[in-house]
Amino acid sequence: MVYLYHLNTTRIRPWKMDSNLIPFSAPFPLIHTVPNNSYNAHFRLTSISASRMSSQRGRRQFSLDPVSGSGTRSEAAFDEAAFEAERLRLDAKARETMAETSKRENEDDPKAWKWVIRKRIWDLMEARNVAQNPRPVHHRIPNFLGASTAAQKLGELEEFQISNCVKVNPDSPQKQVRFLTLSGSKMLLTPQPRLRTGFFSVVESHMLPPTPRAINEACTSVGVAKHGRPIGLDEKIKVDLIVIGSVAVDPRTGARLGKGEGFAELEYGMLRYMGAIDDSTPVVTSVHDCQLVDDIPVEKLLIHDVPVDIICTPTQVIYTNTSIPKPQGWGNLQFLSLFVSH
Repeated sequence: MVYLYHLNTTRIRPWKMDSNLIPFSAPFPLIHTVPNNSYNAHFRLTSISASRMSSQRGRRQFSLDPVSGSGTRSEAAFDEAAFEAERLRLDAKARETMAETSKRENEDDPKAWKWVIRKRIWDLMEARNVAQNPRPVHHRIPNFLGASTAAQKLGELEEFQISNCVKVNPDSPQKQVRFLTLSGSKMLLTPQPRLRTGFFSVVESHMLPPTPRAINEACTSVGVAKHGRPIGLDEKIKVDLIVIGSVAVDPRTGARLGKGEGFAELEYGMLRYMGAIDDSTPVVTSVHDCQLVDDIPVEKLLIHDVPVDIICTPTQVIYTNTSIPKPQGWGNLQFLSLFVSH
């Protein structure tokens, strides 16, 4: 199991999310090879500190950095079916874990209010039948009727139009946003689901085969794994717009709740650490109108919770003018570390 920690100038402490630690759904192998259409992308777990730190209570410190490949195509063909089967297996396992976490935190955790709101929205979407596959939407960023319309409104935003690089979450309701990004000749930056094969991958239209279905495929997890270029935390990149999935969002304040795993916050922190974004980088979400809420208590949000500047629904575009501070990520930290238990 892999746990994310951050290190400040005085002590090591867990990066708090909705549970005590963020468990990654699958361990990273010491060497992981991702087949790509132009080269083999290798990742290895290495320390990113200036000097190697000692183990902490049996956990060894590593980070995931890209190692340049041989420049040739992988001899083994990319196994799409196996990749997708493993993705679905990990998704199911993660939803089961989240269900257990929500039950436990509802019983004895002060952050139970988050799970109350999430469950209310998930139940409402299923009851109103505005949910789309994959269903049930519980413990997911829910796909919804009108997701493509909301994406079209997002694509019409000036903030999107002037962007050269757009970071988009890998969930189903934002698939059309990923399509608009690639078809608009923009650079798509997207995380691998559950950070399975690295942190982020870059996809651009010129990297794709000249076939009609190529862009559609590149909007999927399998397509990103096949055609994307994995990047490390030392990549020099400027992200102009962040598109983030949500379970619930407050249009009055910009306060947002995800599905409870903390990956959006983790990814935002990584981008801040990389220098790819700053406070001025707009954060946009696309949701169904029934996901708009008015009971997210801003005073209970944590410093890493990411607020949104713009909300796109199938019927409206809302500028929140949020006053919630953007997370500062890890720019003021000495190191960013991954601790891998034995």
